[in-house]
Amino acid sequence: MRMRTNFIVALFFGLTFVVSIAAIEPAQEKSEFENLQVLPKDISTKDLKQIMVDEFQDGLGVGCGYCHVKKEGSLLLDYPSDEKLEKQIARAMMRMTLDINKTYFEVERPLIGEDRLVVSCTSCHRGTSHPEK
Repeated sequence: MRMRTNFIVALFFGLTFVVSIAAIEPAQEKSEFENLQVLPKDISTKDLKQIMVDEFQDGLGVGCGYCHVKKEGSLLLDYPSDEKLEKQIARAMMRMTLDINKTYFEVERPLIGEDRLVVSCTSCHRGTSHPEK
């Protein structure tokens, strides 16, 4: 009986320890995004969604389908596809704004973490897909 009680107590404390460690150090989110050419390959889902919503949807006033084609025979979008010219233009614009921010404002890792963009999509687009000339 005493041996069984010791086993149960040890099991309880062992499980408590494992749960405590899991709560302190949550597992790192693994990125499974394909064909990222400008954004970091290890970007989190949260950071990618923030960029797509805050920068592209709000800055250009467009939805996901503006740059991403639908998968053939489906209503779902094919995010890795490079079929749309707008996606290529978006990448070029991202490279341009990243370069401007790094060169003139010393922002090393804009889009992610503490550094924030000084020049962004909204700087020129102001909520429209084609900025005024």
